[in-house]
Parts: sequence; structure tokens; C-alpha cells
Amino acid sequence: MPLDPQVKFLLDQLEQLGGPHLWEMTPEQGRVAFEQLRQLGGMPDGTENTEDVTIPGPESLLPARIYRPRGEGPHPVMVFFHGGGWVIGSIETHDPLCRALAAVTASLIVSVDYRLAPEHRFPAAVDDSFAAVRWVAANATELGADPEHLGVGGDSAGGNLAAVVSLLARDRGGPAIAYQLLLYPATDMSTRFPSVDENGEGYFLTDADMKWFSSQYIRDASDKLNPLASPLRAPDHSRLPPAVIVTAEFDPLRDEGEAYGEALRKAGVEVKARRYDGMIHGFLSMASVVGRGQVAIDEVGADIRELVGARVG
Repeated sequence: MPLDPQVKFLLDQLEQLGGPHLWEMTPEQGRVAFEQLRQLGGMPDGTENTEDVTIPGPESLLPARIYRPRGEGPHPVMVFFHGGGWVIGSIETHDPLCRALAAVTASLIVSVDYRLAPEHRFPAAVDDSFAAVRWVAANATELGADPEHLGVGGDSAGGNLAAVVSLLARDRGGPAIAYQLLLYPATDMSTRFPSVDENGEGYFLTDADMKWFSSQYIRDASDKLNPLASPLRAPDHSRLPPAVIVTAEFDPLRDEGEAYGEALRKAGVEVKARRYDGMIHGFLSMASVVGRGQVAIDEVGADIRELVGARVG
């Protein structure tokens, strides 16, 4: 179907702003520019309260923000990893989305600021993300969470990290993960999928941006083949947690997200896959100006509540 009119209007507005492309910026400039887009995700606050904490990481303390949903606990809990190509993005850029997810999933959300590249290249973000999940599992009761309903989630690069953490938890003896929420995830850095050629220019995330992210994150070409960077390349996808996977029609990452869902299905994993036609990469974080973004948030929330047996209100 054609590009959604609200998305087209947004892309036209961004084009009129001018300025350098992301791939022409330094990482520091890219982080500032991404922060300036945060208002696109303004959504009603469905949380009871939030709390900023630090989590012990492999090399440093990791900032994190806890979003508690309204109602009596203990609540299901999701550890969330923000997108931004492993280079940009933060707790702050994804604050509106995490507030919305806490409300629609009736879950406690723990949003993690993992170390960013190029200051900290692969596998630093992976190590931090897995450490955060283990910490949440070990401290779930004190957080007011139910350790039996621990999920992981993320968008884009964060979806990559959620998928990788699920692999690590399976292969390293836990913690037990109830589900993985993968929003337009990056799953294979070693393969060029048709959706990159179809959507790699003019739809927010570009082919040039993706090459820029990759050049900052990986150390050498062999990293692209590592399942901890490219989870689609894992030799075994069985015994992984159920997955909710969201893709967008006009997203360069569309095909690899859908390929990951198919790999999970073939391995016997329960998968709920949702492709949103007319949408672009990152559209859930644009819900204040793109109506289908809020629709997707609500539908994802229902999927997660079904998996964990949670109720809203």
C-alpha cells in the first residue's frame, strides 16, 4: 500500500528542516540530533511512578529507569533496550515509548542505558544488556516484579539486543525469559536483504545510516557473522522464548525482522508477527503524530498481556 499520509507529512517536515544527514555527523552530533526528535513520541503517561536507578554492569554502573504501571503488584516485568544503532539513543529518547508500554502491557518496564559505540564497540552493549537482565531477575521481588513473568524487549538495535539476550539466557542457564518483544529488529548484519534496496533511501532510516551505525559498532568483518551481533545466524533457534515481532512496510530492516520470525517458527518457537503497511522504521515512537503508531502500541500490549496473563486496570 502507499506510504501512510501522516508518515509522508512527517517525512516532508523533516526534509524541510535540512541540515546534515546522520551519516555525515559525528556520534556526538548524532546523539544530540536524535534527542531533538524525542517530542515525536509524546504519549499519555500510563505509569504510577518512575524511578531512576543504577545497575551493576561488567565494567561500570548502568543507568536505568523503572516504570511502574498503575494497579497492585507484583507486576510482570520487561527489560527494555533502546534503539539507535548501538551508537545513539538513551533512556530519555525512549521515555515516552516506555511509559506507553508500561501502560498497555500492565508491566513494570526497566529501561537500560547500555554502553554506546564507538567508545564501546561490540560486544559491550551485549554484555551490559545481559548483565541488566540477570540483575532484574535477581532483584525482581524487591522491585515489585514477578520473576516468573520476565520479558525482554527493544526497538531496532535494542530489538537486536533483546534477541541476543534471549539466546544467551538459553545457552548460559538463565534467567528464564517469558517472551521477547522485537520492534523492527536488526537481526543479520552480514546479509543485504531486498528491503534495504527497496527502502534504503527516503524513509527515515537509510542504507547510509545503517552502514554508519555498523562502522561504529563492530570491530571487524568477522563480528558480522557472530550470532551475538547477528542473531539470525545462530545455529539453533529452538527453546527460545515466544516472540512478538513488529515490522514496517517501508523499513530497510523489514525483511531481516521477518526472516528472524520465520527462523523461530521453524525451530518450534511461538511467534506473533505483525507487519504494519504504510509505516516506516521507528513508527511506534512517533505515535503522537502517526496514528498507526498508537494502534501498534495497543496491539503489542494486548499480545504481551496475553503471553503473561496480565490485565489492564
